[in-house]
Amino acid sequence: MPAIQMNADELEIGKPLAKRLIAEQFPDWAGLPLEPVLSAGTDNTIYRLGNSMAMRLPRRAGAALQVEKESFWLPRLAPHLPLAVPLPLALGIPAAGYPFYWSVCRWLSGQDAVADPIADQHDAAIILSQFICALQKLDATGGPPPGEHNFFRGASLQSRDIQTRAAIESLDGVVETAPLIRAWNAALAIAPWDKPPVWLHGDIHAGNLLTEHGRLSAIIDFGGLGTGDPACDLMVGWNLLSAEARATFRLGLTVDDATWARARGWALSVAVVALPYYLHTNPVLVAISRHAIEQVLSETE
Repeated sequence: MPAIQMNADELEIGKPLAKRLIAEQFPDWAGLPLEPVLSAGTDNTIYRLGNSMAMRLPRRAGAALQVEKESFWLPRLAPHLPLAVPLPLALGIPAAGYPFYWSVCRWLSGQDAVADPIADQHDAAIILSQFICALQKLDATGGPPPGEHNFFRGASLQSRDIQTRAAIESLDGVVETAPLIRAWNAALAIAPWDKPPVWLHGDIHAGNLLTEHGRLSAIIDFGGLGTGDPACDLMVGWNLLSAEARATFRLGLTVDDATWARARGWALSVAVVALPYYLHTNPVLVAISRHAIEQVLSETE
């Protein structure tokens, strides 16, 4: 669990509270070991429950919107996906002074791709393209559109203009901002998505990918799950991969030039918003953001 508070509105969720919630709502699991899980994630406090489960507790109201959505949709989507995902096992309710719904999920083996970096980026690019293609092929009827529940992933790039420009302005003195403004202006000029919405994970980056022996094995944290423009899922091409692996990634996708270019814009926007926000609290997300900015500018300058 992070030692530094990353958001002004987040709750501190200690082990005694977590144990009490389990004991009161799922007494059959009350005797299982409960240990905190170190994570660079920003939305949930995570405990490992026994050997086969994980307890996820939202730290703030925005993240709490994700719990019921994941519990409903992940069991329906998971059987059709080529990577393991954290299947919900139980849904907890607000209690004991804790105000949000929370969940118990299946524990997935492996480490995140920050702690256990990907050994072969081209192999990872192929696996990621297969996952994204499989997700996009699933029937999106009734799927949640972009909204507060998934930080508006899948919406238009234009909807991110105000926050992106403000973030770039705040980076003056941290990075050179003129190239960022030029790249962002170019992204806004790209034709928007005009096809039916498709399923998207919404937040694919190294912290949400699990590896075993350096090979991708699972994808976690579906808080960004929703339907909309698939470009935001492709931003992993810039926030994780090298230029060479990014080419392999694109070969595995069915994607038009406009969507690919919007994906580059998504990678830039998410990176420049995250970089100043987490500059002094989350070195993992800062490193991911810097990599994305570097990769985007290498293609736009």
